[in-house]
Amino acid sequence: MERKGWIFWLLFLLLFVGSALWFALAKGLMFLTALPLGILFGFFLQKGGLCGAAAFSEVLLMRDRQKVWGLWVAIVTSMVVFAGLNLMGLVPLSPRPMLWLSYLVGGTVFGAGTVLAGGCVSGCLYKGAAGNINSIVALMGMPLGMAMVEYGPLSGLNEAMLGHVIKNREGGSISLPSLTGLPYWLLALLFAAATLAAALWMRRKRAAAARPNSVETEPLFRRLMTRPWRPWQAGLAIGLLAGPLYLSSLASGRNSPLCVFRGVLHGYMLLTESSAEEILSTPSPKLWQIFVVLGLMLGAHISARMQGTAKLLPKLPQQTLLALVGGVLVGMGAWFAAGCVIGNILSGWALMSVGLVIFGVTTILANWAVTYFYLMGGWSRSR
Repeated sequence: MERKGWIFWLLFLLLFVGSALWFALAKGLMFLTALPLGILFGFFLQKGGLCGAAAFSEVLLMRDRQKVWGLWVAIVTSMVVFAGLNLMGLVPLSPRPMLWLSYLVGGTVFGAGTVLAGGCVSGCLYKGAAGNINSIVALMGMPLGMAMVEYGPLSGLNEAMLGHVIKNREGGSISLPSLTGLPYWLLALLFAAATLAAALWMRRKRAAAARPNSVETEPLFRRLMTRPWRPWQAGLAIGLLAGPLYLSSLASGRNSPLCVFRGVLHGYMLLTESSAEEILSTPSPKLWQIFVVLGLMLGAHISARMQGTAKLLPKLPQQTLLALVGGVLVGMGAWFAAGCVIGNILSGWALMSVGLVIFGVTTILANWAVTYFYLMGGWSRSR
């Protein structure tokens, strides 16, 4: 497919991101960097197709682990970046508490919902920005699910589950450093070394089985801008971006890395008169999250435009209806667990929060179960 106008979109990306960063830094409003950094985040997500739901489902559907590997590269790269920022005294690391029941229930609902919705929260955001109708409809259902847990009939259950928390001996959050007694930076280096060794081994294995390829004549830079990236490449870029995003988050009053699910609900709440004043106060963690979400969608749209894949595609009505239901479930699960793939797995695992392993494993198992029965015809297979 001929990708026309990619240079225009590249210039737009560079000028918009550059001017937005300059304005935020020149005015001393570091939290406003959420918008340009969010644009880069969405650009990288779309380039690598790094949707958590797709990554997990494709392990069963296509025996393809590339996107899971891409997510892991993003996690480990974030660990190294966070360790460096922490050693420089720029970031006080804050692992998440072990809310085991919230993570167990939230992960189950969230993982099941991602298959019906066709994506996790970030996945639906970047796919919707490229024109995926089911993702757009799923995004409409997510705030409803979140509101049901935060303000609606499920709020009592949510509060009750939040009371089930396990702490370490000092009364803090359980993390790998607190369990092992090893410093965070050392564990990050060990994870990075193991990941690099695994990457080299896989590269040698692929090289031994590789077939001769046709000579590529298109310039490298054009290929990078107009074609999808390998998931590990996008994961590396996202991991490096996690550091600036963490600093931007701190400037808004949040001592937490990247998270997107709350920005979806706060964006809808911004439309209500009663919530607008609180959200628009600066610096505002809620406004920061909204900027990240808006930036993510804009960056993903620009990336899709450069690849020539930004277009509305028709979907079957029953699929669209299931996407709406899936979006509600994703919103419910994300709010129960206080996070999604980005906040709880990418950022949470990067902070070595042990409790979030429960969320991650539960999410993957629920995703696999629904993938098997819904997408792979498991019901008919079991008869």
